[in-house]
Amino acid sequence: MREPQIDYKAVFRALPGMVALLTPDLVYADANEDFLRLAGRTRAQLLGRYIFDVFPENPNDPAAAGMSDVRASMLRVVATGERDTMALQRYDVQDPERQNQWVERYWSPVNAPVLGPDGRVVLILHRVEEVTELLRARGRPGSSQARVLEAELYTRARELQELNESLRQAHARDREVALALQAAMLPVANPDIGHNGAAVRYRPAAGSLNVCGDWYDMIDLPGDRIAVAVGDVVGHGLSAACVMGQLRSALSAAARVAEGPAQALDVLGLYARSVEGAESTTVVKSFIDWDRHTITYSSAGHPPPALLHADGTVVFLNQATDPPLGARPKHIPRPQAQVSFTEGATLVLYTDGLIERRDEDIDTGLARLAGTLTRHRQDDPESLADTLLGDLLPASGDTDDTALVVIRL
Repeated sequence: MREPQIDYKAVFRALPGMVALLTPDLVYADANEDFLRLAGRTRAQLLGRYIFDVFPENPNDPAAAGMSDVRASMLRVVATGERDTMALQRYDVQDPERQNQWVERYWSPVNAPVLGPDGRVVLILHRVEEVTELLRARGRPGSSQARVLEAELYTRARELQELNESLRQAHARDREVALALQAAMLPVANPDIGHNGAAVRYRPAAGSLNVCGDWYDMIDLPGDRIAVAVGDVVGHGLSAACVMGQLRSALSAAARVAEGPAQALDVLGLYARSVEGAESTTVVKSFIDWDRHTITYSSAGHPPPALLHADGTVVFLNQATDPPLGARPKHIPRPQAQVSFTEGATLVLYTDGLIERRDEDIDTGLARLAGTLTRHRQDDPESLADTLLGDLLPASGDTDDTALVVIRL
């Protein structure tokens, strides 16, 4: 069956109710037919113009606050990327035919973000319900009946606004606690681990709702070996950070007694079945043996580690990838693979926030990572870690957490 060809521009203009699109600078980008009709403006009078040039405040009403309220709401949407429901507004409209005449109007607005591929607000969707006629049906504006109805509507809208603010504050507290928990559990790189230095980084998402469960871990093993892991819990906020802490600790313990990374992930997968929220977690585990100059690795659905050779070539370790934790109904032993390295090579483990973008194939992100590694192959681990974050993360702010480990071999 062929998918229908939908003209979304036509759909937008036919939407019932007043809907307009504005840029983050509060300039009209488009408006549907109901908006034009009920606002009494033509498309030419709106598009490309600042909202309050088209609809200025009534200068004859010293108590008017509609303009400042609407502006504050829209700027909140741009700053937070979250929907904002406004209280009932009285916002008089200038008669387009008689500039000195103002018509008393009552509106119930909602402003919502339209996000671009980088997660930034590119448009504000401004939906308005005019309730002037409703007030008149219950009694003319200014009458006792109308004032009662206006008060009821105002109270309901204010309650919604206060609920939105409470949710924003709760999310902010959730983010602060999650970040504190992650900071307490994620170790600082031990300069003595390995032979030639290592660097670790954790970069939280920019948005208040996007703190995730990314983690890394590095431990010494018996003999001249170390174990390195990077993982990513599905979900956001404090719950994801708590799951992250449980899985990281369990994998760290399993790695100390396992014969190899695949067996450590087998143990972790069995444990994850008893941890709510651990399903679909991705993680990659690597054992580095300095005596044998080998890297043995196993991946549970995670982006492949990158091995940067001294000559600048990059190999992605993708020969032992299996589904994420809890993805199979029955337990099946996980695969592992081994690769050799020469002194001076660099191993890079990371989470998907470093390479994935909503509008790109993952191969594009991997190619971008490989290019940066090749160009900066002479950098020490600390400098290389900073360069990777600076070159690969969006300049507009990270929309996902990123964990990163760089080890000079």
